[in-house]
Amino acid sequence: MQLLRILCVGLGISFLGTLPLGTLNVAAMQIAVTDGVQPALAFSSGALLVEVGYVRLSLVAMDWVRKQEKIFKFLNWFTLLIIIALAISSFIAAAHPSGDGKNVILSNTMPRFFLGITMSAINPVQIPFWFGWSTVLFAKEILLPKSSHYNAYICGIGIGTFLGNCVFIFGGRVMVGALNANQNILNYIIGGVFAVTAIVQAYRMIGAKKKSIS
Repeated sequence: MQLLRILCVGLGISFLGTLPLGTLNVAAMQIAVTDGVQPALAFSSGALLVEVGYVRLSLVAMDWVRKQEKIFKFLNWFTLLIIIALAISSFIAAAHPSGDGKNVILSNTMPRFFLGITMSAINPVQIPFWFGWSTVLFAKEILLPKSSHYNAYICGIGIGTFLGNCVFIFGGRVMVGALNANQNILNYIIGGVFAVTAIVQAYRMIGAKKKSIS
């Protein structure tokens, strides 16, 4: 019963954490729209595989993870560049209907599973998110330093992330139908989401830098 509770807690946190617009879930939605549901599910599977790996790392090496500020700063800048490139690619795809409305970054020749692994690996946002939640759960003694607890927690996280991404994957397909299969309009919307995400990411990074200087 306790393991089921931990699984449900991990699932709930992960599902709700996946619903706000972000790089990976919006990318999964665009892949679903341009390439189909199966490639999008493969992308999401690769992304969540890395996410649960990061969670596992944060659980067994919390002190080490806390000290890796330089790595996180580099990954933050690299992620910002990727988001900007995704926004530009989405706007280009929307402006050129002859290209079937495909984002050249997301619709490349790389298998979608490995694309999901790559994009998730360079996205450091999930690390402090799960580090914070794990710390809270440890403090409340909901999560204990046991392998069985870790396995149930990670299993719940994987299921929650996958279900959250499915909302975007199948929701994107529904949106295309609502827009009468006009992918260009959806590409403009997705490009705008990526652009706003890039602005928010840059604002947070500049704010964090100012705090460290002061």
